[in-house]
Amino acid sequence: MGRIIGIDYGRKRCGIAVTDISGIIASPLTTVSSAGLMAFLKEYIGLEDVACVVIGEPRQMDYSVSESEQFILPFIKHLRKTFPDIPIERVDERFTSKLASQAILDSGVSKKNRKDKALVDKVSAAIILQTYLEMKHTQEEK
Repeated sequence: MGRIIGIDYGRKRCGIAVTDISGIIASPLTTVSSAGLMAFLKEYIGLEDVACVVIGEPRQMDYSVSESEQFILPFIKHLRKTFPDIPIERVDERFTSKLASQAILDSGVSKKNRKDKALVDKVSAAIILQTYLEMKHTQEEK
């Protein structure tokens, strides 16, 4: 089994998280500009065995699609065309930024570093990826 990549896609930058080689634990990896995301993925996927890509799905409180989905869908289309053999999954990403900010606060990161949006983005990606792993595990138990 290969690694699973989690992406918190944003208009300016994207948080990236990955699993360990066994696909059990999600960890923040990095943050890249949205414009540089595809180049990053090409390089990463060229070096690592990637089994799946999980992308956050922004939703409103009433579960309707968020405005930012219009920026994510063209990226997903390009990703599918570039890597047709790698499955793409979506995970509801509501509250991930708040959860990430709280996790960063709880971990004792300094006030200055807590304002680092790139840190929040990559921790959000890890939360999206961990949510996917937990959902997958729950489905496998049924």
